[in-house]
Amino acid sequence: MSRGRTRVTEALRDEACPVTEVLDRVAGKWSIGILIAAAHGPVRFTELERAIEGISRRMLTLDLRRLERDGLLVRTVYPTVPPKVEYGLTPMAQELHVSLTGLVNWAERHRSAIAEARAACDTSAEQRPDAD
Repeated sequence: MSRGRTRVTEALRDEACPVTEVLDRVAGKWSIGILIAAAHGPVRFTELERAIEGISRRMLTLDLRRLERDGLLVRTVYPTVPPKVEYGLTPMAQELHVSLTGLVNWAERHRSAIAEARAACDTSAEQRPDAD
């Protein structure tokens, strides 16, 4: 293995792997929506279910548990009949919400440019003879 390749491999292991693990959890298919919805104050399960289009009850339950386990959500159970349960962001998740908001804003600003770039690349690829 070349010396340059070793440095790249070490940098990837030392810097990217821990970040990738966290981003995989936070940037999951439903996690961003859950965190953004919960950022507007304590929310109940059914409110989240209605707010996040397409999520199943099972996936919402699993992701809520994961986000709670990761220290991003606080689950509060009130001793009523039936029990009332609310989810809210932890201080760590509130900090993350600022970054997520920036990412969402960036995606909205650049959505059409990305779509145009994809279309141009696809058109170019269709016109290219196969190099295989």
